[in-house]
Amino acid sequence: MSQPSVLRIVRRVDDEHRYEILVDGRRAGLTAYRDRGDQRVFFHTEVDEAFAGQGLAVELVQWALDDVREAGKRIVPVCPYVAKFLKRHDEFADLTDPVTPDVLHWLEGELR
Repeated sequence: MSQPSVLRIVRRVDDEHRYEILVDGRRAGLTAYRDRGDQRVFFHTEVDEAFAGQGLAVELVQWALDDVREAGKRIVPVCPYVAKFLKRHDEFADLTDPVTPDVLHWLEGELR
């Protein structure tokens, strides 16, 4: 017997500064960002426990980083998950900027 098909959609939600992954219409995870000039600073990624172990974080971050590339922006991986993802996916090395004290100070101000 085959498993029923599950619809997964990743979308950028600009008003909320995040990308979301939906599973059958339900938000299963997100990766949050703020834009700083030509940089997209990723600072948090999460997947709901009910959806853990399904590879959703990988799919979500891959889609988000592809979107950053298409937008002509650069990636700043403050989020530990995004940083870990980038270590395993060197195809984004040309778009990645380091996390600096200046970026962290700026992000702190943005999130207040």
